[in-house]
Amino acid sequence: MKRRRILKILFAAGLLPVLLAVAAFFFPQQVLTVDSGPVTADALVVLGGTPDRAVRAAELFKQGEAPWILVSGAGDNASNKRLLVRNGVTNTVIFVEDKSRTTRENAEFSIPLLRSLGAHRVIIVTTWYHSRRALACFEHYAPDIQFYSHPSYFGFVEKAGGAENAAQITERKAEWKRARSYANTEYFKLLGYWVCYGVCPV
Repeated sequence: MKRRRILKILFAAGLLPVLLAVAAFFFPQQVLTVDSGPVTADALVVLGGTPDRAVRAAELFKQGEAPWILVSGAGDNASNKRLLVRNGVTNTVIFVEDKSRTTRENAEFSIPLLRSLGAHRVIIVTTWYHSRRALACFEHYAPDIQFYSHPSYFGFVEKAGGAENAAQITERKAEWKRARSYANTEYFKLLGYWVCYGVCPV
């Protein structure tokens, strides 16, 4: 009887990770997305990567969520700054951090700049599938600053809205396919950051 109970416990313990993995694969939006909802802050940090992030940051800026924007990331910081200006952000409120090449470095190199601006409340702007790891990194390296997440919903099926024609449906499917491929690799990065840097994703 005792042996049977032990076997049941072991079976349940082995089954749980499998169920979690299946849930993560089929519901990446629910697992990876962190959205803090409406909030005002001292600054926005838009992370390098897909251009939808800069567009989202411009939207938040025009909504009055923060008076400053810090563009973080080597390689695409200039193009992101141009996107911000093109989408209605005044050039004088944009600051640039141009050395970081990873999410960890985004946090490490941006935090001193945020402190120099006197920022105590900061909104992180990235894509939905990257939002959990990005937020966790900034919180890990600057526990004295209050961070929030307002991601872009590039390729996010539930946020995309109804398409009007076949071309839009095709484009949305292509966006979802790209986003889904990024989301699948994000799980490995979350685990890697937890093991290597102690950045807990929850």
